[in-house]
Amino acid sequence: MSTTKPQRDLVHLLSRAEHLAVRRLATALEAEVPGCSVEQWRALAFLADGSGRTMTELADYALLPAPTATKLIDRLVADNLVYRHPDPTDRRRVLVYLTDRGTARQRQAAAVVARVQEDLHASLEEGIPFADQLSALADAKVQQI
Repeated sequence: MSTTKPQRDLVHLLSRAEHLAVRRLATALEAEVPGCSVEQWRALAFLADGSGRTMTELADYALLPAPTATKLIDRLVADNLVYRHPDPTDRRRVLVYLTDRGTARQRQAAAVVARVQEDLHASLEEGIPFADQLSALADAKVQQI
């Protein structure tokens, strides 16, 4: 039985690092902001500037298919975290905004996300090839999860 690790290509390393980082973030969010998923966080963070966003923009940013993004926003509306308002320049479109409660949830989650990101950044070292860092990051996250 071989003890050497299989060679991983860059796309695999990126995918693995993203998968493990998202799992770590999801665990931290659920522990510290109960009920807040990574998808919710992405939506709340995208809306935090207060400018109002279309559903298409939100779906794209949150990395969700449009129907899934609509269901997510429906839940956030039901939880009084966001509200919809007709676009003043095009009444066929709807813009989504944070409520005060949504802003508070976004700030709470932002602190968790910042901490997780700091931990991820701390595990990276200067002068080491990117692929090697991704591999080390993925291996380290497996041990922490």
